[in-house]
Amino acid sequence: MGAYETTLVTLIAINVILALSLNLISGLCGQVSLGHAAFFGVGAYTTALMAKAGISLTLTLPSSAITAGIVGLVVGLCSLRVRDDFLAIATMAAGFLFLGIVRTSDTLGGEIGISQIPDAGLGTVFPYFVIGCAVLIAILCGVVKRSWLGYAFEAVSADEIAARSIGIDTPKYKLAAFMLGTGLAGIAGSLYAYYLGAIGTEAFGFPVSVMILAMVVIGGMGSLWGSILAAALLTLLPEWFRAINDYKLLVFGLLLFVMMRFVPGGLLPWFIARAQGLRGEVNA
Repeated sequence: MGAYETTLVTLIAINVILALSLNLISGLCGQVSLGHAAFFGVGAYTTALMAKAGISLTLTLPSSAITAGIVGLVVGLCSLRVRDDFLAIATMAAGFLFLGIVRTSDTLGGEIGISQIPDAGLGTVFPYFVIGCAVLIAILCGVVKRSWLGYAFEAVSADEIAARSIGIDTPKYKLAAFMLGTGLAGIAGSLYAYYLGAIGTEAFGFPVSVMILAMVVIGGMGSLWGSILAAALLTLLPEWFRAINDYKLLVFGLLLFVMMRFVPGGLLPWFIARAQGLRGEVNA
């Protein structure tokens, strides 16, 4: 692959991790988050600071995941008493708080950001390492979805009151979803910082959170394959249509509106249902 294709594939892999991480929180557990880019940023800034201090990938990657997961746990604890629209607003506020802290902190580079981040030491193999991480995280999410933890998440998403009535500790599983999902977002942030070698606040703002949510909604809430395909599609879309680059927030917002209005289950489940329906008509 050439440099351009390698960059695209690497960014797709990072966005796949982000989509899968939010899918655990919003798709499986039903907790709408509009501040997911903040946890992406926590992972990136953790890696940037540690890498510039001479710490290797073997420590920066798990440290970024743990730090983002802890921040996610704190946000989850603060959001336990709110739900639906109020939860979305609370998580959006957490995203703005993160940006405010970064922009006013000299240690975190302020508005300029952090540059000259040392590479991961893997050379030309690094893009394949990112792809490998995306594959492993996809497998992990698949295992979680089919485990007792995933069933508990889906029960909380379907009906919290009914879930509590059968003995499911809904606050505990909400926190578990937030901690796991934000921890995976921290991994995406770590890989992003290493790959680009420089980070700034524009990469972790509200438009990025909307883009990640759009991936989950367009792919289908709770659908792993849907999140993967939507992440690839929304990464490639601005490359195919350069004219929309300046209007990303408008385009992604419009896509979200259209999907929620006309195909609330997501594109992939809709296509599968249509294919099964057509097959049934042919067999009949």
